Amino acid sequence: MTSGRRRRLVEELAEAGLDLDGSAPWHDLAVDELDYALRPPVHERRVPSVGALVDPAAPPDDWAAGTGLMIERRPVGERSSASARRYADGMSSWLVRRVDGDDEWAIFDRPAGSERDLVVLAEAFGATAVQRHPSGVVRVVHDDAVLRWDGRWWHREPLVRTWIDTVGACSGGGDPDVLRRLAEFAVHDLGARGIGATLVYESGTSVQATFEERLPMPPPLDVHQPFDLAPLRHVLAQIDGATVFDSAGVLRLIGVRLVPSAEAEAGVDGHRGMRHTAGRRYSFDDPTATVIVVSEDGPVTIYRAGEVLGSSAPT
Repeated sequence: MTSGRRRRLVEELAEAGLDLDGSAPWHDLAVDELDYALRPPVHERRVPSVGALVDPAAPPDDWAAGTGLMIERRPVGERSSASARRYADGMSSWLVRRVDGDDEWAIFDRPAGSERDLVVLAEAFGATAVQRHPSGVVRVVHDDAVLRWDGRWWHREPLVRTWIDTVGACSGGGDPDVLRRLAEFAVHDLGARGIGATLVYESGTSVQATFEERLPMPPPLDVHQPFDLAPLRHVLAQIDGATVFDSAGVLRLIGVRLVPSAEAEAGVDGHRGMRHTAGRRYSFDDPTATVIVVSEDGPVTIYRAGEVLGSSAPT
């Protein structure tokens, strides 16, 4: 890695909100892993995935409990980092980098490579997570944000825990845990994959006159159940319209058309695009609902009673 390339990468990351200027010993390790993730060697037209957990602060005995995974640790020994990376796919196997050079592999009992998984891994290990996903997306998770490289620039997505408390503090919002799980699903499962959607959380009595049902009743998928999230994400990538959840976070309706009242159309200004405007006006008509709107380019906005309560993107 040339000094000029390193300098440009550090500057790009700083502009996106991640400072790796070398003021901490682990910064150089993180830059090395990011450079490799952005430019891995190509073998027979195959671009490998890769994953590294840099400078973990949490005790290794706590890793399994924090992730819910069975983790086997294996020492890298005298192998170089370049050689060790070839065994770390960023899904089931990860390279653990340490400043003192005592690197190792962490091997999981199942793949953990989604953006949601990266956030959990970074927090459980107390590390900076760097990944090149098999899809080609490069991500880094550190402290309070996820940074994604889409081939042109870095997109910064603040972690839900850094801003969801503002939303939950407003009265009448229902169960804060359900709201947090819906927001995390919106940011890390939908927004991370470019899936635009509108999620309506009905914490009270639904005002059904403000929407039109168009599709058959879906199965009762629950946002608290990890196994339910994959089919929920899959169906939302194939339909238009809003998705309605009850007060417990269970899916009740999909593909509904939000129909604003004349009062909402006249009194509630548009916001961002058509999907956001429809969600904002629905929240005005149904003040018991919290509406979470996901843009196709990632950012998530939360509305209640016609007002913007929170957003993952700076306003």
